[in-house]
Amino acid sequence: MNLATLILVLVSAGLHPLREFFIRGSSITEGAKGGLTPEGIVFAVTIYFVIFSGVHLVVLGVNPLSAIVVWPLALVSGLGIISYHLGILRTLRHGDFSIYYPITRSSPLFVVIVGFFFLGHQYTLTLILGFALVLVGAFLLQYRPGAGFFTQPRTLAAAIFVMCAHGVITLADAEAMKSVEPVAFLFFQYVFLIPAMAILLTITRPTGRTVYRHLFIDWVHAPFKTFILGITSYASYYLILLVFQMGANVAAVASVRQISIPLSVILGGLILKEARMSKRLGWSLLLAAGVILIIFSK
Repeated sequence: MNLATLILVLVSAGLHPLREFFIRGSSITEGAKGGLTPEGIVFAVTIYFVIFSGVHLVVLGVNPLSAIVVWPLALVSGLGIISYHLGILRTLRHGDFSIYYPITRSSPLFVVIVGFFFLGHQYTLTLILGFALVLVGAFLLQYRPGAGFFTQPRTLAAAIFVMCAHGVITLADAEAMKSVEPVAFLFFQYVFLIPAMAILLTITRPTGRTVYRHLFIDWVHAPFKTFILGITSYASYYLILLVFQMGANVAAVASVRQISIPLSVILGGLILKEARMSKRLGWSLLLAAGVILIIFSK
């Protein structure tokens, strides 16, 4: 990985936790007067993706219909994005950001498991060690002494589901970037994601809550915040697609992106005041080290 690619991946990784951080924060303050909703943040960011990619298309002079050639990959990635968002909403509504975000970001594990059980891949001792480090790190991140081995099994299951969804997205996106411009892919994909997300988020809203309160209150109470979350999320995703288009190794990119894991623990401890930050930071670094071993041992 050359220096330019490394910088782009690091910037993308640094921007990524911000949206999930605010989803967790809004879950904590949900119901307060003037508060945001996690679903509203997700929907606002989805709309901003179309706005920003549309402007980006015009600036670059790219034809959005050029993405039709990779529509199967766009469909797979889109279904993965929907699954990711629904899973992340469930995970961060009930679980600490610094515990479960690191698990959701360990998608390279998905690649290893699929390769071993379905593709007949053989793994080295180094990879097995990395796999063990990830399992230990993930377990200790969510473990609370005296509260049982798995204190929130459903939340842990949701985090693992999100991890797998992100693995699917990564594989589909990397393949699509061999044939299409990133900005065309994003616009084509998110135009169809807006109605899908609107329907799913609406039918899953709490009883008695209006659609306006559930999905659109954020635009009224925090227009600047939703704009910032939209542009940072778009930039993070676009940079990764650009890196894939440049021909970077998908495994290497995935490993470098794990820098977002310890960052999530720092955000959770310093701003959300989540407990045991120093220990969680250590376990998150252990998990990240395991993921890196997995990737580079392949």
